[in-house]
Amino acid sequence: MRIQASHGSAYADVAEALADYFDGLYFSDTARLSRIFHPQAIYACATEGKLLHLTMQEYFPIVDKRPSPASRNEPRVDHILSIEFAGPVTAFARLNCAIGPKLFTDLLTLIHVDGRWQIISKVFHFELKSS
Repeated sequence: MRIQASHGSAYADVAEALADYFDGLYFSDTARLSRIFHPQAIYACATEGKLLHLTMQEYFPIVDKRPSPASRNEPRVDHILSIEFAGPVTAFARLNCAIGPKLFTDLLTLIHVDGRWQIISKVFHFELKSS
């Protein structure tokens, strides 16, 4: 994990906020996800050759409908690879996680507004687990 010395406590704050992200995905819990995603955040992926672009109003119902990895007793495969800062209120996090047969690399841009860190954009790539 990369971090500049001056951002030590900010790193810990972002990492703590990302716990809601990982838990929200693992438990398919949009209440947790709504704490980490800014209401105007975007969700984007082009892994399958075309742009998938969703708002939170479009994304959260998908999460609500899918069986959670926890309900299928899937092992947790989520961790922070790096957090970088563009300034005191802007961060970029690179993460890995897995849901079902997909292994994700998530690129999250976070902003510190309303007294907390929130994801303003999620761009990701996924690969299928090898059998």
